[in-house]
Amino acid sequence: MLVLEDINVYYGAIHALKGISFEVNKGEIVTLIGSNGAGKSTSLKTISGLLRPKSGKITFKGENLAIVPPQSIVAKGISQVPEGRRVFANMTVIENLELGAYLRKDKTEIKKAMQHVYELFPRLLERNKQISGTLSGGEQQMLAMGRALMSQPELLLLDEPSMGLAPILVKQIFSIIKEINASGTTILLVEQNAHMALSIANRAYVLETGKIVLSGDSKELAESEEVRKAYLGG
Repeated sequence: MLVLEDINVYYGAIHALKGISFEVNKGEIVTLIGSNGAGKSTSLKTISGLLRPKSGKITFKGENLAIVPPQSIVAKGISQVPEGRRVFANMTVIENLELGAYLRKDKTEIKKAMQHVYELFPRLLERNKQISGTLSGGEQQMLAMGRALMSQPELLLLDEPSMGLAPILVKQIFSIIKEINASGTTILLVEQNAHMALSIANRAYVLETGKIVLSGDSKELAESEEVRKAYLGG
């Protein structure tokens, strides 16, 4: 479904992604794990068109994304939940969700998508007229995910969904990620909580300073001595 081949990305003189290659197959949850500054968020921003690779190829369902503007990438079926949630703080919950469907014209389908979001996140229905900036961190994370789902993406990019959340909320968010995947959405997950990420993913790639140093079945990686020492505290 999504294939990155030999991607190189720079921030000025800094070589942020050094020839990385990976793929995400339809129906999978794939996770990128690694420490801060490893290139995880840069990878997602490059896929969604917010950063442009200096070289390499990104294809989604066989189409080259490197020449497609970000808003058109959303229209092609890729939606990103940014790190830090980035909800529109001065707008209500329902207005944020409606913005997630800005490219869509079918009111009946938008209504169905909204219903699906409220089923996944009942708290948002309770708070639908509330100003988003007054929500808790967990509620804002739910809203950011709900907003991304309003475009009915085939591939959902999640950037650090557990950041800053209490452990009980982290479990809840990861349970919902599994539910979103089970309902047919493919997921690429960037996450510092390697233990949680590996527990729900089919496959994983380990990034270190802009390079992929390990990849494979997530259960096998969770049991790998190298991964346990570096990321799982064992």
